[in-house]
Amino acid sequence: MKIADIRCSLHRHEIDLPGIGKSIESRMFVFVEVETDDGLSGFGITGSMLPWAVMACIEHHLKPALVGMDVLHTDAIHAKVWKQLNSRTYTGVISNALSAVDIALWDIRGKKENRSVHELLGGYRDWAPTYATFGYPFFDEDQLAEYARKFIADGHRMLKMVVGGEPTRTWRDDVRRVRAAREAAGPDVALMIDANCYFDPNEARLLCREIEDCNVHWFEEPLHQNDARALADLRAHTSIPIAAGQMEGHRWRYRELVVNHSVDVLQPNVLYNGGFTESLKVAHMAQAFNLPLANGGGWPIFNMHLLCGVLNGGPVEFHYGMWQTGRHFFDGTPDPVDGRMQLSGRSGLGFTPNRDHLRDARITDPQKSRFDGRDGHGYLLRDAIGRP
Repeated sequence: MKIADIRCSLHRHEIDLPGIGKSIESRMFVFVEVETDDGLSGFGITGSMLPWAVMACIEHHLKPALVGMDVLHTDAIHAKVWKQLNSRTYTGVISNALSAVDIALWDIRGKKENRSVHELLGGYRDWAPTYATFGYPFFDEDQLAEYARKFIADGHRMLKMVVGGEPTRTWRDDVRRVRAAREAAGPDVALMIDANCYFDPNEARLLCREIEDCNVHWFEEPLHQNDARALADLRAHTSIPIAAGQMEGHRWRYRELVVNHSVDVLQPNVLYNGGFTESLKVAHMAQAFNLPLANGGGWPIFNMHLLCGVLNGGPVEFHYGMWQTGRHFFDGTPDPVDGRMQLSGRSGLGFTPNRDHLRDARITDPQKSRFDGRDGHGYLLRDAIGRP
Protein backbone atom coordinates (compact mmCIF):
# COMPACT_ATOMS: atom_id res chain seq x y z
CA MET A 1 0.00 0.00 0.00
CA LYS A 2 2.03 2.91 -1.36
CA ILE A 3 1.51 6.67 -1.26
CA ALA A 4 0.24 7.67 -4.71
CA ASP A 5 -0.73 11.31 -4.20
CA ILE A 6 -0.84 14.06 -1.58
CA ARG A 7 -3.17 17.04 -1.98
CA CYS A 8 -3.72 20.08 0.24
CA SER A 9 -6.01 23.12 0.46
CA LEU A 10 -6.67 26.06 2.77
CA HIS A 11 -10.01 26.78 4.47
CA ARG A 12 -11.42 29.43 6.82
CA HIS A 13 -14.31 29.42 9.29
CA GLU A 14 -15.77 32.43 11.12
CA ILE A 15 -17.10 31.70 14.60
CA ASP A 16 -20.04 33.45 16.20
CA LEU A 17 -20.00 33.29 19.98
CA PRO A 18 -23.60 33.54 21.24
CA GLY A 19 -24.32 36.92 22.74
CA ILE A 20 -21.03 38.46 21.65
CA GLY A 21 -21.36 38.90 17.90
CA LYS A 22 -20.28 37.41 14.62
CA SER A 23 -16.71 36.71 13.63
CA ILE A 24 -15.15 37.17 17.04
CA GLU A 25 -12.82 34.34 16.06
CA SER A 26 -11.54 33.21 12.69
CA ARG A 27 -10.02 29.78 12.12
CA MET A 28 -7.93 28.79 9.13
CA PHE A 29 -6.55 25.31 8.59
CA VAL A 30 -4.71 23.36 5.93
CA PHE A 31 -6.60 20.22 4.88
CA VAL A 32 -4.50 17.35 3.48
CA GLU A 33 -5.52 14.14 1.74
CA VAL A 34 -3.24 11.20 1.03
CA GLU A 35 -4.27 8.66 -1.59
CA THR A 36 -2.79 5.18 -1.96
CA ASP A 37 -2.12 3.10 -5.04
CA ASP A 38 -4.96 0.73 -4.10
CA GLY A 39 -7.58 3.50 -3.84
CA LEU A 40 -7.71 4.10 -0.09
CA SER A 41 -7.45 7.68 1.17
CA GLY A 42 -7.02 9.41 4.49
CA PHE A 43 -6.99 13.00 5.67
CA GLY A 44 -5.38 15.25 8.23
CA ILE A 45 -5.08 18.93 9.03
CA THR A 46 -2.72 21.48 10.53
CA GLY A 47 -3.44 24.95 11.82
CA SER A 48 -3.23 28.47 10.46
CA MET A 49 0.41 29.35 11.05
CA LEU A 50 2.04 30.31 7.71
CA PRO A 51 -0.47 28.22 5.73
CA TRP A 52 0.82 29.07 2.25
CA ALA A 53 4.33 28.06 3.27
CA VAL A 54 2.96 24.83 4.75
CA MET A 55 1.16 24.00 1.51
CA ALA A 56 4.25 24.80 -0.56
CA CYS A 57 6.26 22.49 1.70
CA ILE A 58 3.75 19.68 1.17
CA GLU A 59 3.43 20.15 -2.58
CA HIS A 60 7.06 20.81 -3.48
CA HIS A 61 9.01 18.90 -0.83
CA LEU A 62 7.04 16.28 1.11
CA LYS A 63 5.07 14.91 -1.83
CA PRO A 64 8.10 14.33 -4.11
CA ALA A 65 9.96 12.70 -1.22
CA LEU A 66 7.13 10.44 -0.02
CA VAL A 67 5.25 9.25 -3.11
CA GLY A 68 5.95 5.55 -3.52
CA MET A 69 6.67 4.88 0.16
CA ASP A 70 4.64 2.37 2.16
CA VAL A 71 1.83 4.03 4.11
CA LEU A 72 2.39 1.77 7.12
CA HIS A 73 6.10 2.62 7.43
CA THR A 74 5.58 5.83 9.35
CA ASP A 75 8.98 5.73 11.08
CA ALA A 76 10.69 5.25 7.72
CA ILE A 77 8.69 8.18 6.34
CA HIS A 78 9.69 10.40 9.25
CA ALA A 79 13.30 9.29 8.98
CA LYS A 80 13.37 10.28 5.32
CA VAL A 81 11.90 13.70 6.10
CA TRP A 82 14.42 14.25 8.91
CA LYS A 83 17.42 13.21 6.81
CA GLN A 84 16.44 14.67 3.46
CA LEU A 85 14.51 17.80 4.43
CA ASN A 86 15.15 18.57 8.11
CA SER A 87 18.58 17.39 9.22
CA ARG A 88 18.91 20.44 11.50
CA THR A 89 15.60 19.75 13.26
CA TYR A 90 13.60 22.81 12.29
CA THR A 91 10.14 23.18 13.77
CA GLY A 92 7.38 25.41 12.38
CA VAL A 93 6.49 24.89 8.73
CA ILE A 94 8.17 21.51 8.27
CA SER A 95 6.67 20.08 11.48
CA ASN A 96 3.20 21.39 10.68
CA ALA A 97 3.28 20.03 7.13
CA LEU A 98 4.52 16.63 8.28
CA SER A 99 1.83 16.56 11.00
CA ALA A 100 -1.04 16.85 8.54
CA VAL A 101 0.41 14.16 6.27
CA ASP A 102 1.13 11.82 9.19
CA ILE A 103 -2.41 12.13 10.56
CA ALA A 104 -3.71 11.10 7.12
CA LEU A 105 -1.40 8.06 7.09
CA TRP A 106 -2.77 6.83 10.42
CA ASP A 107 -6.31 7.41 9.17
CA ILE A 108 -5.51 5.17 6.19
CA ARG A 109 -3.97 2.50 8.39
CA GLY A 110 -7.03 2.50 10.65
CA LYS A 111 -9.34 2.10 7.68
CA LYS A 112 -7.17 -0.69 6.27
CA GLU A 113 -7.13 -2.61 9.56
CA ASN A 114 -10.70 -1.66 10.53
CA ARG A 115 -9.43 -0.13 13.77
CA SER A 116 -9.82 3.27 15.37
CA VAL A 117 -6.58 5.26 15.43
CA HIS A 118 -6.63 5.30 19.23
CA GLU A 119 -6.41 1.49 19.20
CA LEU A 120 -3.38 1.60 16.93
CA LEU A 121 -1.73 4.06 19.32
CA GLY A 122 -2.20 1.76 22.31
CA GLY A 123 -5.92 1.44 22.96
CA TYR A 124 -5.74 2.39 26.62
CA ARG A 125 -9.40 3.48 26.71
CA ASP A 126 -12.13 4.66 24.34
CA TRP A 127 -13.05 7.82 26.23
CA ALA A 128 -11.32 10.83 27.76
CA PRO A 129 -12.14 13.63 30.19
CA THR A 130 -12.67 17.02 28.59
CA TYR A 131 -12.27 20.67 29.37
CA ALA A 132 -13.83 23.66 27.64
CA THR A 133 -11.87 26.78 26.75
CA PHE A 134 -14.52 29.44 27.25
CA GLY A 135 -12.71 32.58 28.41
CA TYR A 136 -11.53 34.71 25.50
CA PRO A 137 -8.74 37.24 26.14
CA PHE A 138 -11.08 40.17 25.49
CA PHE A 139 -13.66 39.03 28.06
CA ASP A 140 -14.00 41.26 31.10
CA GLU A 141 -14.92 40.00 34.57
CA ASP A 142 -18.66 40.07 33.95
CA GLN A 143 -18.38 38.18 30.65
CA LEU A 144 -16.10 35.58 32.21
CA ALA A 145 -18.57 34.99 35.01
CA GLU A 146 -21.49 34.81 32.58
CA TYR A 147 -19.82 32.31 30.27
CA ALA A 148 -18.42 30.22 33.10
CA ARG A 149 -21.96 29.72 34.36
CA LYS A 150 -23.23 28.99 30.83
CA PHE A 151 -20.62 26.31 30.18
CA ILE A 152 -21.14 24.69 33.57
CA ALA A 153 -24.89 24.60 32.90
CA ASP A 154 -24.07 22.79 29.64
CA GLY A 155 -22.32 20.05 31.61
CA HIS A 156 -18.65 21.03 31.48
CA ARG A 157 -16.62 20.17 34.57
CA MET A 158 -13.29 21.77 33.67
CA LEU A 159 -12.90 25.29 32.25
CA LYS A 160 -10.00 27.27 30.81
CA MET A 161 -9.66 31.02 30.30
CA VAL A 162 -7.04 33.15 28.58
CA VAL A 163 -4.95 35.65 30.54
CA GLY A 164 -2.67 38.25 28.98
CA GLY A 165 -2.94 39.07 25.31
CA GLU A 166 -4.72 42.40 25.68
CA PRO A 167 -2.66 45.64 25.52
CA THR A 168 -5.33 47.43 27.56
CA ARG A 169 -4.68 45.20 30.58
CA THR A 170 -1.90 44.27 32.99
CA TRP A 171 -1.34 41.18 35.11
CA ARG A 172 -3.25 42.98 37.90
CA ASP A 173 -6.36 43.05 35.70
CA ASP A 174 -5.94 39.32 35.14
CA VAL A 175 -5.93 38.79 38.89
CA ARG A 176 -9.43 40.27 38.97
CA ARG A 177 -10.49 38.25 35.93
CA VAL A 178 -9.30 34.95 37.42
CA ARG A 179 -11.04 35.69 40.70
CA ALA A 180 -14.28 36.50 38.87
CA ALA A 181 -14.13 33.23 36.96
CA ARG A 182 -13.36 31.23 40.10
CA GLU A 183 -16.22 32.82 42.02
CA ALA A 184 -18.66 32.11 39.19
CA ALA A 185 -17.45 28.54 38.67
CA GLY A 186 -17.48 27.61 42.35
CA PRO A 187 -14.95 25.45 44.19
CA ASP A 188 -15.69 22.12 42.52
CA VAL A 189 -14.98 23.04 38.88
CA ALA A 190 -11.37 22.81 37.71
CA LEU A 191 -10.19 26.19 36.39
CA MET A 192 -7.14 26.53 34.14
CA ILE A 193 -5.52 29.67 32.77
CA ASP A 194 -3.57 30.07 29.51
CA ALA A 195 -1.28 32.99 28.64
CA ASN A 196 -0.27 31.80 25.16
CA CYS A 197 3.37 32.67 26.00
CA TYR A 198 2.40 36.27 26.80
CA PHE A 199 4.18 37.16 30.06
CA ASP A 200 7.76 37.78 31.02
CA PRO A 201 9.00 35.81 34.08
CA ASN A 202 8.45 38.66 36.53
CA GLU A 203 4.85 39.36 35.48
CA ALA A 204 4.01 35.66 35.51
CA ARG A 205 5.43 35.24 39.00
CA LEU A 206 3.49 38.25 40.29
CA LEU A 207 0.27 36.92 38.77
CA CYS A 208 0.83 33.48 40.28
CA ARG A 209 1.50 34.99 43.72
CA GLU A 210 -1.81 36.85 43.70
CA ILE A 211 -3.98 33.90 42.58
CA GLU A 212 -2.40 31.14 44.68
CA ASP A 213 -5.65 30.82 46.64
CA CYS A 214 -7.82 30.40 43.50
CA ASN A 215 -7.01 26.69 43.15
CA VAL A 216 -5.87 27.01 39.53
CA HIS A 217 -5.61 23.56 37.96
CA TRP A 218 -2.72 24.59 35.72
CA PHE A 219 -1.11 27.69 34.21
CA GLU A 220 -0.56 27.00 30.51
CA GLU A 221 2.28 28.56 28.52
CA PRO A 222 2.87 31.43 30.95
CA LEU A 223 6.18 32.68 29.49
CA HIS A 224 7.65 34.05 26.29
CA GLN A 225 9.11 31.38 24.00
CA ASN A 226 8.27 28.54 26.43
CA ASP A 227 11.75 29.17 27.85
CA ALA A 228 12.53 25.87 29.61
CA ARG A 229 14.91 27.43 32.14
CA ALA A 230 12.55 30.27 33.04
CA LEU A 231 9.58 27.89 33.26
CA ALA A 232 11.53 25.73 35.72
CA ASP A 233 12.27 28.80 37.84
CA LEU A 234 8.62 29.88 37.83
CA ARG A 235 7.51 26.34 38.69
CA ALA A 236 9.86 26.36 41.69
CA HIS A 237 8.24 29.54 43.02
CA THR A 238 4.53 28.69 42.70
CA SER A 239 2.22 25.92 43.79
CA ILE A 240 0.23 26.33 40.56
CA PRO A 241 1.05 23.46 38.15
CA ILE A 242 2.70 24.53 34.90
CA ALA A 243 1.66 23.15 31.51
CA ALA A 244 3.22 23.71 28.07
CA GLY A 245 4.11 22.14 24.77
CA GLN A 246 1.35 22.46 22.19
CA MET A 247 3.61 23.65 19.34
CA GLU A 248 7.09 22.46 20.22
CA GLY A 249 7.44 20.57 16.94
CA HIS A 250 9.40 17.44 17.85
CA ARG A 251 10.65 15.26 20.68
CA TRP A 252 13.87 17.18 21.31
CA ARG A 253 12.02 20.34 22.29
CA TYR A 254 9.85 18.30 24.66
CA ARG A 255 12.98 16.74 26.11
CA GLU A 256 14.12 20.26 27.05
CA LEU A 257 10.91 20.81 29.00
CA VAL A 258 11.21 17.43 30.72
CA VAL A 259 14.88 17.38 31.73
CA ASN A 260 14.76 20.97 32.96
CA HIS A 261 11.80 20.15 35.23
CA SER A 262 9.86 22.90 33.45
CA VAL A 263 6.34 21.47 33.49
CA ASP A 264 3.89 19.42 35.51
CA VAL A 265 1.77 18.64 32.43
CA LEU A 266 3.11 18.04 28.92
CA GLN A 267 0.89 19.11 26.00
CA PRO A 268 1.85 17.72 22.59
CA ASN A 269 -0.61 18.57 19.84
CA VAL A 270 -0.68 16.17 16.89
CA LEU A 271 -1.41 19.00 14.41
CA TYR A 272 1.95 20.64 15.11
CA ASN A 273 4.21 17.97 16.57
CA GLY A 274 4.80 15.68 13.59
CA GLY A 275 1.42 13.98 13.81
CA PHE A 276 0.66 10.81 15.75
CA THR A 277 4.04 9.23 15.01
CA GLU A 278 6.13 11.88 16.75
CA SER A 279 3.55 12.62 19.46
CA LEU A 280 3.50 8.95 20.45
CA LYS A 281 7.25 9.17 21.10
CA VAL A 282 6.66 12.23 23.28
CA ALA A 283 3.92 10.39 25.19
CA HIS A 284 6.23 7.46 25.90
CA MET A 285 9.04 9.79 27.00
CA ALA A 286 6.62 11.49 29.37
CA GLN A 287 5.64 8.10 30.81
CA ALA A 288 9.27 7.45 31.73
CA PHE A 289 9.21 10.65 33.81
CA ASN A 290 5.74 10.07 35.30
CA LEU A 291 4.35 13.10 33.50
CA PRO A 292 0.70 13.30 32.42
CA LEU A 293 -0.38 14.54 29.01
CA ALA A 294 -3.17 16.96 28.22
CA ASN A 295 -4.41 18.49 25.00
CA GLY A 296 -3.30 22.08 24.45
CA GLY A 297 -3.88 24.05 21.28
CA GLY A 298 -7.34 22.67 20.60
CA TRP A 299 -8.50 20.54 17.65
CA PRO A 300 -9.97 17.87 19.95
CA ILE A 301 -11.25 15.51 17.25
CA PHE A 302 -7.69 14.67 16.22
CA ASN A 303 -5.91 14.86 19.57
CA MET A 304 -8.51 12.67 21.30
CA HIS A 305 -6.98 9.60 19.65
CA LEU A 306 -3.58 10.18 21.26
CA LEU A 307 -5.04 10.93 24.70
CA CYS A 308 -7.30 7.87 24.58
CA GLY A 309 -4.59 5.64 23.17
CA VAL A 310 -1.83 6.11 25.77
CA LEU A 311 -1.95 5.33 29.47
CA ASN A 312 -0.85 8.82 30.58
CA GLY A 313 -3.42 10.62 28.41
CA GLY A 314 -5.38 13.36 30.14
CA PRO A 315 -8.15 15.79 29.23
CA VAL A 316 -9.03 16.82 25.68
CA GLU A 317 -9.44 20.54 25.01
CA PHE A 318 -12.74 21.61 23.49
CA HIS A 319 -11.70 25.15 22.63
CA TYR A 320 -14.94 26.74 21.52
CA GLY A 321 -13.70 28.08 18.18
CA MET A 322 -11.84 24.96 17.08
CA TRP A 323 -14.57 22.73 18.46
CA GLN A 324 -17.18 24.49 16.34
CA THR A 325 -14.87 24.51 13.31
CA GLY A 326 -14.43 20.75 13.63
CA ARG A 327 -18.19 20.22 13.87
CA HIS A 328 -18.73 22.36 10.77
CA PHE A 329 -16.22 20.68 8.46
CA PHE A 330 -16.37 17.06 9.64
CA ASP A 331 -19.34 14.73 10.10
CA GLY A 332 -19.59 12.25 12.97
CA THR A 333 -17.42 14.09 15.50
CA PRO A 334 -18.08 13.59 19.23
CA ASP A 335 -19.18 16.32 21.62
CA PRO A 336 -18.36 16.40 25.33
CA VAL A 337 -21.15 15.22 27.63
CA ASP A 338 -20.88 15.90 31.37
CA GLY A 339 -17.13 16.36 31.23
CA ARG A 340 -16.13 13.47 28.99
CA MET A 341 -16.19 12.41 25.35
CA GLN A 342 -16.68 8.95 23.91
CA LEU A 343 -14.96 7.72 20.78
CA SER A 344 -17.21 6.15 18.17
CA GLY A 345 -14.98 3.12 17.58
CA ARG A 346 -15.29 3.59 13.83
CA SER A 347 -12.21 2.87 11.77
CA GLY A 348 -9.49 5.44 11.22
CA LEU A 349 -10.23 8.87 12.67
CA GLY A 350 -13.88 7.87 12.98
CA PHE A 351 -15.37 10.86 11.19
CA THR A 352 -15.55 12.11 7.60
CA PRO A 353 -14.96 15.41 5.78
CA ASN A 354 -17.98 17.47 4.84
CA ARG A 355 -17.04 18.11 1.21
CA ASP A 356 -19.66 20.79 0.65
CA HIS A 357 -18.51 22.89 3.60
CA LEU A 358 -14.86 22.45 2.68
CA ARG A 359 -15.56 23.56 -0.88
CA ASP A 360 -17.52 26.62 0.19
CA ALA A 361 -14.82 27.75 2.66
CA ARG A 362 -11.77 27.14 0.50
CA ILE A 363 -9.30 30.02 0.10
CA THR A 364 -7.43 30.18 -3.20
CA ASP A 365 -6.29 33.81 -3.10
CA PRO A 366 -3.38 34.55 -0.72
CA GLN A 367 -4.67 38.13 -0.37
CA LYS A 368 -7.75 36.79 1.41
CA SER A 369 -5.70 35.14 4.15
CA ARG A 370 -3.58 38.16 5.05
CA PHE A 371 -3.64 39.82 8.48
CA ASP A 372 -7.19 40.95 9.24
CA GLY A 373 -6.87 42.32 12.76
CA ARG A 374 -6.55 38.95 14.52
CA ASP A 375 -3.58 37.48 16.32
CA GLY A 376 -1.96 34.11 15.64
CA HIS A 377 -4.64 32.38 17.70
CA GLY A 378 -7.47 33.79 15.57
CA TYR A 379 -8.63 36.28 18.22
CA LEU A 380 -9.52 39.87 17.40
CA LEU A 381 -6.79 42.25 18.49
CA ARG A 382 -7.61 45.55 20.15
CA ASP A 383 -5.68 48.78 20.14
CA ALA A 384 -4.43 50.69 23.16
CA ILE A 385 -7.87 52.18 23.90
CA GLY A 386 -9.72 48.92 23.59
CA ARG A 387 -11.18 49.18 20.08
CA PRO A 388 -11.23 46.00 17.91
